[in-house]
Amino acid sequence: MINKTRLKERVLELVRIDSLSRREGAIATRLTEILESLGGTVFMDNAGAAVDGEVGNLVAHFGGGAAGTEPMLLSAHMDTVAPGEGVVPVVEGDVIRSDGRTVLGGDDKSGIAIILEVIEALSEDGVPYGDVDVVFTICEEVGLLGAKNLDLGLVRARTGLVLDSDSVGFLITKAPAVNHLEFEVHGLEAHAGICPERGISAIQVAAQGIAAMPLGRIDDETTANLGLVSGGTAVNIVPNRVMLTGEVRSHDEEKLERQTQAMHACLRRAAADAAVELDGRVHEARVEARIVREYDRMDVSHETAIIRRVHEAARNLGFTVDTVAKGGGCDANVLNRRGLEVANLASGMRDIHTVHEWLDVNDLVSAARIIHEVLRLEGDGGR
Repeated sequence: MINKTRLKERVLELVRIDSLSRREGAIATRLTEILESLGGTVFMDNAGAAVDGEVGNLVAHFGGGAAGTEPMLLSAHMDTVAPGEGVVPVVEGDVIRSDGRTVLGGDDKSGIAIILEVIEALSEDGVPYGDVDVVFTICEEVGLLGAKNLDLGLVRARTGLVLDSDSVGFLITKAPAVNHLEFEVHGLEAHAGICPERGISAIQVAAQGIAAMPLGRIDDETTANLGLVSGGTAVNIVPNRVMLTGEVRSHDEEKLERQTQAMHACLRRAAADAAVELDGRVHEARVEARIVREYDRMDVSHETAIIRRVHEAARNLGFTVDTVAKGGGCDANVLNRRGLEVANLASGMRDIHTVHEWLDVNDLVSAARIIHEVLRLEGDGGR
């Protein structure tokens, strides 16, 4: 049986351990201790070396005692976003909040705590269940890097669940592909007070291009954003360089490409309109683009075994779990592309990536009960 008090205390313990991306060493050490105390055989891969991090991904094998079953994956990520150091959780009954100075870190320590509670509860219950591979990844928040570099040779399971969503009560089966965009706008420097007409302001060119861009919610499947702008050297110099960094997300590959190219085209047109002739030579603004696929889309069929099993488990418990498409990505995007069949079950986090982040322990309990029932059904052959 899922122990609500223990689950709550586990969350409180975990969120107090700093674990920014690439600095997951302390939490990896603690989780190794817990996993081993629960009877798991624990491995660490070499993903940390690939991403210049303190540690790699943690993989733990648990034998559930049920014969003839395929292992199931349960996964969450160890890293958190900034500001995430010195987290002080505030408890208000069953609600756990950040104190307003940092994120809480429920993204994704809620998922970690749920997985640990399920394993412990199954052991206490003495109920045979299918073998489980627990995977706790690094660097999810900086491009799903842990999942991309996960040593799949350590993972026996080929189907399972990632716990990493704020959509409480939902099972996410569709998530978008993402293009990472970097645009470098080049102008021409000049003294801003003596001869500004001899310069081309890269900031002005960039601003004109941005003003023409479709941004935000493009349609039901597509979003676009420019999140970082940097450039210029001094207020008395016409700026000759600006860097723009952003992203495009879409569930549709053609829309993803079309939106990406539309943003690039807006900057190219703005640059084409900016030129100055000096001493018989024409100087023109120009744009360099670097476009990288951050990760591919996820689209898990509702007819797959893991989706059907989650629905069965929810029905047995009197719960409703709806399958949905969401605009955020997670490790499940990468794992599906690497040959696994993985959906993303909500872990209870709310207002994530803000200093107002909070959890309701009852949401975590519900998710834990569903996974507990899924594993019980696997051990029982679905009967």
